[in-house]
Amino acid sequence: MLDKTDPAMVCCGRPVTHKEIKIVQETVQLFSNLSRSELTETICEHLNWRTAAGSNKQDACLKMLEKLEAKGILHLPEKKIQGKPNKQTIVFTSRTNPQPVINSIAGNFCSIHLEVVTDKENITLWNEYMLRYHYLGYSRPFGYVIRYFINNDHTTLGCILFSGAAKSMQARDKWIGWTTNQRLNNLAWVINNSRFLIFPWVTIKNLASHTLGKIARRIRDDWHEKWGFQPVLMETFVDPQFFHGTCYQAANWEYLGMTTGKGLVRKDKSYKTSPKKIYTRPLIKDFRKILCSENLVREGEQDLQTPQSVD
Repeated sequence: MLDKTDPAMVCCGRPVTHKEIKIVQETVQLFSNLSRSELTETICEHLNWRTAAGSNKQDACLKMLEKLEAKGILHLPEKKIQGKPNKQTIVFTSRTNPQPVINSIAGNFCSIHLEVVTDKENITLWNEYMLRYHYLGYSRPFGYVIRYFINNDHTTLGCILFSGAAKSMQARDKWIGWTTNQRLNNLAWVINNSRFLIFPWVTIKNLASHTLGKIARRIRDDWHEKWGFQPVLMETFVDPQFFHGTCYQAANWEYLGMTTGKGLVRKDKSYKTSPKKIYTRPLIKDFRKILCSENLVREGEQDLQTPQSVD
């Protein structure tokens, strides 16, 4: 076990000790023929540096290596120039054509069920619906994601997507009460409802809030089945130019305030967007204790009491 008592630097919420930096130096020198990607994989294995889902934390490790190189501590191999990947083309098909108006459902809301989208054919269909009918369109999500279809028997009524949380938000971060390092280390346990689509021909009253309620009762288990850990908090953004956020309020999501509209600060990059309403919904009662912990790890890696879910 490496000594954690003498941190020389903190990278993405993880303390890095002098001893670990020495190991990194030796690894880079010993495996000078490896690419940057191969080096980060190797170093993550040596340092046991993993994401919440258990994969190697390559992006964070690469940032650390680049910081160390900037300080003259080591020298990385040259970056390999790669061509841009081909963009996915989505073609509208008859499968997503508008349907007759649906304003009621058999069996009331008991017959509504959520289907986790996993196979390639249904993912393609989900993407097509989202591009065709959501006001923001479709963009390929990266990292942790779960897609759902909202179904009534054999009829699909809408789509919903959960993905990784926003990197930093003043109102949310103040409300949670975590430090910068805690946020960087524990952000994976917060998930974002980044897309929510009820098809335009579906006019069933309270369907959206009912769907959000169903999500809150099952998404921790769905997420655990796919990614190996359970989130503790949901967030979303609502554009007040288009929506009021009524369905989130009805589903017990809490309004925290507005985003600044400035976006995440990055070196030599900036962008502006219209301010959005921020809503959150805890998935367990002691979510703050979890998110503000210093040594949060995946389930199974240490003995933790099972958190009590929020009804």
